[in-house]
Amino acid sequence: MGIKRRLSPRTGEGRDVDWWGRLFGERREDALPLYNAVVTRGRAEHWYLDGAVPDTVDGRFDMIAAVLAMVLIRLEAEPAAAALSAHLTERFVDDMDGQLRQMGIGDIVVGKHIGKMMSMLGGRIGAYRDGIAAGDLGPALVRNLYRGTAPDAAAVAHVAAALTALHAGLAGMPLDRLTAGEIA
Repeated sequence: MGIKRRLSPRTGEGRDVDWWGRLFGERREDALPLYNAVVTRGRAEHWYLDGAVPDTVDGRFDMIAAVLAMVLIRLEAEPAAAALSAHLTERFVDDMDGQLRQMGIGDIVVGKHIGKMMSMLGGRIGAYRDGIAAGDLGPALVRNLYRGTAPDAAAVAHVAAALTALHAGLAGMPLDRLTAGEIA
């Protein structure tokens, strides 16, 4: 068992990630396979080609957030998945933090950007949950994925059908398979 050191972006001090995490029962690494599967699914070509999702930084964020929202909605349905859901969300925050820093956003404003992204994710979860319940993801997609500018109806229908199928496939997926990174 090796000890990994992670430097704090604020203080530059190292901390023993594995040792402290194990001591206090943190199992954030358990969410990594699922998070990687979410990102892989969100980067699939068909979203950007058939679904006309803009292939931009914002478009990729919006698509990954849409897939992540479907997974988080699934995890809401199972009380035993609360920790996995929290760790998955933490992975998302860590990834977005790293992406912002890589784009040159400084320490002073990263937190503000992360807060905005988390608010956007929360809003999308609610909008997609409501769209699924109503049987029509289209309006939520136009507002959140396409940021108010709808492409042609076939593109919206493609994304709506694919996300609805993902949601349906996740509903029957056992928690251990989700944890292993299998998403329908």
